[in-house]
Amino acid sequence: MRWLLLCYVLCFSLLKASSHTVELNDMFGQIQSPGYPDSYPSDSEVTWNITVPEGFRIKLYFMHFNLESSYLCEYDYVKVETEDQVLATFCGRETTDTEQTPGQEVVLSPGSFMSVTFRSDFSNEERFTGFDAHYMAVDVDECKEREDEELSCDHYCHNYIGGYYCSCRFGYILHTDNRTCRVECSDNLFTQRTGLITSPDYPNPYPKSSECFYTIELEEGFMVSLQFEDIFDIEDHPEVPCPYDFIKIKAGPRVLGPFCGEKAPEPISTQSHNVQILFHSDNSGENRGWRLSYRAAGNECPELRPPAHGKIEPLQTTYSFKDQVLVSCDTGYKVLKDGVVMDTLQIECLKDGTWSSKIPTCKKSETDLESELQAERVTDE
Repeated sequence: MRWLLLCYVLCFSLLKASSHTVELNDMFGQIQSPGYPDSYPSDSEVTWNITVPEGFRIKLYFMHFNLESSYLCEYDYVKVETEDQVLATFCGRETTDTEQTPGQEVVLSPGSFMSVTFRSDFSNEERFTGFDAHYMAVDVDECKEREDEELSCDHYCHNYIGGYYCSCRFGYILHTDNRTCRVECSDNLFTQRTGLITSPDYPNPYPKSSECFYTIELEEGFMVSLQFEDIFDIEDHPEVPCPYDFIKIKAGPRVLGPFCGEKAPEPISTQSHNVQILFHSDNSGENRGWRLSYRAAGNECPELRPPAHGKIEPLQTTYSFKDQVLVSCDTGYKVLKDGVVMDTLQIECLKDGTWSSKIPTCKKSETDLESELQAERVTDE
């Protein structure tokens, strides 16, 4: 019967308990239990919702604390919380194994909101005097405290009261997300027959949020081959092929890729004189990138044999598009081409695999021929 009466009293007390909420938006303030410095009333519940501007957090501390003691703070308590996290629960007059008073403890909110709730049960026989607390907005040093990669600066972070901003190293541009540093790499043209192409900053991690275009543009008749070298490290995904960062290669009508991960593609013969390479990176990751060498070769021309009493330079086992040779004759002979006598003749391997001219002949020069005839006459005499 006694327990039923106690239960009735408790339930009735909860129904008639005084409860209200106070909204606080100042940068600092004071919170006191109802009636402070006199004893607080029974069946009371007050919640103070403290909100400060973004870029600040809330610091709460107590100058006086005197509440009823109870196991795990079941009766009277002060609870400090955010939207989804209880930061602290206090009760009693001194800290024990089952209850905690704030003492010199400072409570810091992780963000710009903090809720403080005071609750008293149906009895306050010893006339506890409650609490006196103070709060203030304190600046968040986002440059030191932001652990979320999505919110941190790529290169340099600058903190100011109430916020922060990012900047980039020389040669980089701040992305529109105001934290990522990208590079302008959309106009890279290569016109030499051999060359080396790398991701920006290689072998250091390549920049985020960038679109790089590299064009190898040679004369028609050449065919470009690509060879990835050394480190190949592009962000990938274990299940989806190259959803983040990747390389694509366009050679004529063919599109090769995307390529990513840590295994470099095999050597690529593009069969084209015009090759475009696209390298895309998203806004996350710390991968080292890639390096490739390219080499261009043309159609081979037939083997050359020097003319009688002559030579060709350079003398090679094979010749290909754009290779040139110089035909000359031994002393006492001249190059004869289509009825024209000359000292030397230069011919070139053409894109269709033919030579620009046939190998000429070497004819004894008129001067040497006259000298020989004169020498013969003297001998006869």
